[in-house]
Amino acid sequence: MSNVLITGASRGIGAAAARLFAREGWDVAIHYNRSGGKALELSGELLKLGGRAVPVQADVSDPEQAARAVREAEAALGGLDAVVCNAGTALPQQLLTDTTDEEWRRVMGADLDGVFYILRAAIPGMVRQKRGAIVTVSSMWGVTGGSCEAPYSAAKAGVIGLTKALAKELGPSHIRVNCVAPGVISTGMNRHLSPEDLEALSEETPLGRIGAPDEVAQAIWFLASDRARFLTGQVVNVDGGMVI
Repeated sequence: MSNVLITGASRGIGAAAARLFAREGWDVAIHYNRSGGKALELSGELLKLGGRAVPVQADVSDPEQAARAVREAEAALGGLDAVVCNAGTALPQQLLTDTTDEEWRRVMGADLDGVFYILRAAIPGMVRQKRGAIVTVSSMWGVTGGSCEAPYSAAKAGVIGLTKALAKELGPSHIRVNCVAPGVISTGMNRHLSPEDLEALSEETPLGRIGAPDEVAQAIWFLASDRARFLTGQVVNVDGGMVI
């Protein structure tokens, strides 16, 4: 039996990943910040699959809360074989010059600092085990940059840099570190987009549609699993061909 902590697992891509890991026989620590009801509901759903599912609460932008969440997950599951850093947030599209200090810090705190805080707490246990897999979740904007998406693009680009650096740093400890960079996915983060916006984005995508959370979850699970045992430091674009 393998154990995984998934941040931002109460909905969207994180919830889809939690369901897939559970179906594949993993025990899952379901991290959430404010969506406690959704996390408890998902935990009950996963328990019916026969494994363990443990909700853990934390604001990952707070180093003490992030470290506590890792400790709780390790204690509940008996260590961690994988960590998926999926938690994040975004701003409405706006110019960089219209972005306040508070907005910049909020995005950096959730999308980049939170990855650092979670992994800083989780890596020592993996190093002691001499094994493990880390999967970070960036974005196509972390690869290409997005107009009027400067804070989000910067944070997600930082996630890619952190992923590659850790792949080199942790390889000697037999810990793999990879990244998934989703394109336009049908999640709550894109609920501000109009039907016309979504149609235009579909037309810009070579595969002719936007993606589903489960399609990103498949890539996350693959990178965490032994099927990807010789992959590390990679960025997998799950974007229907938007970034080629």
